[in-house]
Amino acid sequence: MALVLILVLALAACGDDDSGGDKGGDQPGQGKPPVTLGSKSFTEQTILGELYAQALRAKGYTVNLKANIGQTEIADKALTSNKVTMYPEYTGTTLSVVAGGKTKPKDEQGAYDAAKQFYEGRGQTLSEKTPFFNSDGVAVKKEFAEQDSLKALADLKAQGDKITLAGAPEFATREEGLLGLKSVYGLTALKFKPLAIGLQYKALDSGSVNAIEVFTTDGALASGKYTVLEDPEKVFGFQNVAMVMPQDLPAKQGPEFVETIDAVSAKLTTEAMQKMNAAVDVNKNQPAAVAKSFLEANDLLK
Repeated sequence: MALVLILVLALAACGDDDSGGDKGGDQPGQGKPPVTLGSKSFTEQTILGELYAQALRAKGYTVNLKANIGQTEIADKALTSNKVTMYPEYTGTTLSVVAGGKTKPKDEQGAYDAAKQFYEGRGQTLSEKTPFFNSDGVAVKKEFAEQDSLKALADLKAQGDKITLAGAPEFATREEGLLGLKSVYGLTALKFKPLAIGLQYKALDSGSVNAIEVFTTDGALASGKYTVLEDPEKVFGFQNVAMVMPQDLPAKQGPEFVETIDAVSAKLTTEAMQKMNAAVDVNKNQPAAVAKSFLEANDLLK
């Protein structure tokens, strides 16, 4: 029922209460020091920032939301330089980009445990991970996939240099990106076209490229127009979301601080994220309104 209500409520919701849920009375966040919550520069991260910020504000915590802080490297620098107190990160990205690791865990729990161990080694920690994970992927038009029997990434090798893949500039230099596609699947003839996140679907639709980097929870994928190629070797890793924060923050804020974050995370299934992403990217609703509707539908603003 909560998932069915997401888009309906998102369409009806209007505006955003930046003051954040000061309902009066005794609340667990009252009197606690303010925190700055960052989010990276794409739709899903903007929605995640709103979800966590609004839920914490509803408990009386003072949360300053700093959206669109940049890609992973910039977000991590903001964290370590105390420009943000915390931000939601993807476990596989932590291991490959932040920690600079080369080996990949074999499952979701392994990725989470390794990411948490890395952060604890430098004085930080993670909240519980979300049920969903959003990895990178490569998508083509559905008719192209059917015509050329493209089901998995390895199938692109037979295309030789006929494939031009559009993706974010950083995709070209990451193991969980172009480097991994070449070394693991042998796609050495693949041509790459850097594009800002959000422009790749237009490029694919127009025919200027015939493959694109996607996030597997992109709202556009719900249209059925595209086929995401299978990644059996897990080049793109496991990408559950968890909040990275200083190890002493839960003690400073009290137990309900992390409990509130974990309660939001527990509701974030793949279907829920894809619908919220679609509500913003396809239906053009505001991220704050979509987040508020989801939280209300799941009784997370009480």
